[in-house]
Amino acid sequence: MAVKYEFIKECKQTGARLGRVHTPHGIIDTPTFMPVGTQATVKAMAPNELKEIGAQIILSNTYHLYIRPGHKLVEKAGGLHGFMNWDRPILTDSGGFQVFSLNELRKIKEEGVEFKSHLDGTKHFFTPEYVMEIENSLGADIMMAFDECTPYPCDWDYAKNSMERTLRWLQRCKDSHKNTEKQALFGIVQGSTFKDLRIESAKRTVDIELPGYAVGGLSVGEPKDIMNEVLEYTVPELPKHKPRYLMGVGSPDALLDGAIRGIDMFDCVLPTRIARNGTVMTSRGKLVVRNAEYAEDFIPMDEECDCYACKNFSRAYIRHLIKSGEILGGRLTSIHNLRFLQNLMSDIRKAIAEDRLRDFRNEFFIKYGYNM
Repeated sequence: MAVKYEFIKECKQTGARLGRVHTPHGIIDTPTFMPVGTQATVKAMAPNELKEIGAQIILSNTYHLYIRPGHKLVEKAGGLHGFMNWDRPILTDSGGFQVFSLNELRKIKEEGVEFKSHLDGTKHFFTPEYVMEIENSLGADIMMAFDECTPYPCDWDYAKNSMERTLRWLQRCKDSHKNTEKQALFGIVQGSTFKDLRIESAKRTVDIELPGYAVGGLSVGEPKDIMNEVLEYTVPELPKHKPRYLMGVGSPDALLDGAIRGIDMFDCVLPTRIARNGTVMTSRGKLVVRNAEYAEDFIPMDEECDCYACKNFSRAYIRHLIKSGEILGGRLTSIHNLRFLQNLMSDIRKAIAEDRLRDFRNEFFIKYGYNM
């Protein structure tokens, strides 16, 4: 298989896992956070900067790259690695979440999904087979199966029908995946917030033998305690010898709570999205650096951070850049937020190695300002 999971140890306090994911483009230490590069770029970040902040793997979006510039063009450029000059691992999502979020612009059928481009309204049709063709062209180390992401809330019948369709589509994805030696296909567990459906989905997804598995359909509006509850009864159904990926999660509390429940991989647009709006994560909690109170604040955004922005610039200067609409402002806040999360994941791995992840979580929550 293109991707293999190496188990290192389990935290005695929590059951969290320390491991490595071996891919054609390098080894990923887990648990890990993947910055999101939707359109073959992590917004405001150059590849060398991503390496400097410690990114081991990035995620790109199949839907957006299909719409623009087109998967065949990317393939001609040598796949995503050649196109964007990134020599570390890449994961591509299937575009399922983006297609289903189009709402009135899409129509779900057993064969696939008909949708209209958000750019020009042109009609397109995604089938599991076509999504595999697109992802094979993009050439990522890890590619996600085409699934139906259920909304929250939804009723049991809707979730059941959606889960069954996702399972049928997963088998079609596996049957049509053409590059198994260089690209690993991951399946996605669905079932909304219904315990019986989640467990059934996990068992049947695992029965379709694959190199890794993801938990999808969470972080879509449900309360955090429900997400954690779903993880508690879903993750134990996933193989211990393969990577586990929680899709669309990137807040510090969710990363800690997910790792404690046995998740290895996370991704989210959150850190760069809030950064561009002038909000940063710090060791003492969120800080809205664009606020007037920081106009004459000449200390770093986070005095405990080792990122380029915090080592060189003050809150006052970064606030000035953001208020002036200068591109550098959003770049510096993005560098900081992504470095903050990479440092957090490194601390999580260290705490697992030392069998003290629950203690670390409690200490972090108190300092960050989360309710325990």
